[in-house]
Amino acid sequence: MNRFENWFCASSFWRSVTQKQLVPWLLSGTELGEHVLEIGAGAGAATEELRKRAGRVTSLEYSPVLLMQLARRTRRAGGNRSPVVAVLRGDASMLPFPEKIFSAVIAVLMLHHLKTREVQDEAFAEAFRVLRPGGVFLALEIQDGWLQRVAHIRSTFVPVAAASAPERLEAAGFSNVSVNSRRGAYRLRAFRARDAENS
Repeated sequence: MNRFENWFCASSFWRSVTQKQLVPWLLSGTELGEHVLEIGAGAGAATEELRKRAGRVTSLEYSPVLLMQLARRTRRAGGNRSPVVAVLRGDASMLPFPEKIFSAVIAVLMLHHLKTREVQDEAFAEAFRVLRPGGVFLALEIQDGWLQRVAHIRSTFVPVAAASAPERLEAAGFSNVSVNSRRGAYRLRAFRARDAENS
């Protein structure tokens, strides 16, 4: 991420927009279950909303700078209560978790920061791997456009085309994939099917 993105994503304005508009839209009509994995958590703009909606949240961030901000914010928000948010450094394309342990995997405006389409597909496969049967993958992404490209100068910007996303998610193993668009952004929702013996 470039300097502007690091500043903007840690701003109170972005946190407010994320918590009041983006996350409610992303999660609308979806049960998260008790343990959510947030990949590409950034400075934690979505983390507080997620902790209100799930028993446990594990937030993963690659950038050491954003990871420190996220850890500080999480400690302040948690106070003396037992921690329900774990903060870890990691790569979305090589998740440091065993398979089938999360009830939901969430990615808010992070997929376009992965360096190639192939790395994005690896992240989809990893999200599928760590989801329990019946679990849901949710992602919020932006459409390609000149404004988005200007905002990402000197940063990684590999747009995930909404039209091709269902096919890519299905190739990773997901089913019941849906795409919903709204004002230059779109929401992906996909499920890991329940095991036949548990149906």
